[in-house]
Amino acid sequence: MIDINLLRADKGGDPEIVRESQRKRGASVELVDEIIALDQEWVSVSFQRNQLRKEKNSLSKQFGIAKRNKTPTDELAAQISVVGKQLEELEAREIVLITQRDAKLGKVGNLVYHDVPVSQTEDDNEVVRTFGECRVPEEGETLLNHVYLLERLGATDTYRGSRTAGNRGYYLTGPGVMLNMALIQYGLQFLGGRGFTPVQTPFMMRKDAMAKVAQLEQFDEELYKVSGEGDDKYLIATSEQTICAFHMEETLSQESLPVRYAGYSTCFRKECGRHGIDTLGIFRIHQFEKIEQFMITDTESSWEAQSEMITNSEEFYQSLNIPYRVINIVSGELNNAAAKKLDLEAWFPGGAQFRELVSCSNCLDYQSRRLGIRSDKGKAFVHMLNSTLSATERTICAIVENNQTKDGVVVPEALRPFMGGVDFLPFVQVSRTEEKMKKEAKGKRGKK
Repeated sequence: MIDINLLRADKGGDPEIVRESQRKRGASVELVDEIIALDQEWVSVSFQRNQLRKEKNSLSKQFGIAKRNKTPTDELAAQISVVGKQLEELEAREIVLITQRDAKLGKVGNLVYHDVPVSQTEDDNEVVRTFGECRVPEEGETLLNHVYLLERLGATDTYRGSRTAGNRGYYLTGPGVMLNMALIQYGLQFLGGRGFTPVQTPFMMRKDAMAKVAQLEQFDEELYKVSGEGDDKYLIATSEQTICAFHMEETLSQESLPVRYAGYSTCFRKECGRHGIDTLGIFRIHQFEKIEQFMITDTESSWEAQSEMITNSEEFYQSLNIPYRVINIVSGELNNAAAKKLDLEAWFPGGAQFRELVSCSNCLDYQSRRLGIRSDKGKAFVHMLNSTLSATERTICAIVENNQTKDGVVVPEALRPFMGGVDFLPFVQVSRTEEKMKKEAKGKRGKK
């Protein structure tokens, strides 16, 4: 959440800056004024409570003196009782006010960074730079999509997967498993060489911990709930969530910063808001593996860290020879935690479009404030950043589309050491989905 002092003019804050940030996001500006009203009432009640507490302490001292002197105490006892009840009422009101205030404060987004494009439509995302030549079909050539290619390779089985696991279920088989494991090993080695410490995180989080790192709507649209003995838990949607909580309620030494983690985990997402989108193949699935970059910095270094992280992601995909573009995401598409987000979108020649592989966000102190993670330098809340290196199943989709031939798929040179030296994956069967689509298309033509 943001610092409440940003909304306190008497503490040097400027509420209009927060209002303007909310406008850029297309979010509620009225929410800011509601928080200010609750905070002002809380400050007033807190002051009254402190004054009453002092009064009660003074009366209690007088009561003790009177009792020792054996003078009448009835009037003092009555006063203490009245003040005590008033104090209880104020303390109860204080709790209600701060609970309401902080609940609303948690819904206000981070301050949008000055160079983020202001728009409510992703069509206005700013292209920052590009890499590589986008492959297009040569004369007489047909470039296939990843769904057909992976089935031809014998790398996926989504028919048995959906029969077993339901919608978006899948099996990786043969070369699909080998490519996935190669990307995991290569990704960890790649980041390890850049000073990142590998971390394999829990796949589940307690609700109270998840609430500190996830937005409220994620609980309904994205997160799977796991019920069992004791506390209910939630399956993680990204290792960013568990790594965020790694240093919860800790103070980090200034000398230890920046901290760099390479998170590895299986991730789980309900994709409720994506009904009917990317239902074929393994591009958008409920369960996938991901290598995540995560950095913790002091308050002065986070923008430099974001540049470092997006550069890492770019050089990773350059090493796989996958064409891409980096885009600066518009203000209206930022999640609440991000002050700025850069996406890396790879070129998918089978569909002739760019598609997201990487999201790189600077969250400033938005997450650390709720998690209670500080630096020992002035007790300032640290800055936290996250960036995908590789959601491996998506990366596989990009690899096969960009490296397809008429007979199979060329393995990127960087992955060959992790695949026993294999440099080419041949087609071994027909694509079940491809054949189904051809039959459906033929049937439609026949009806005409």
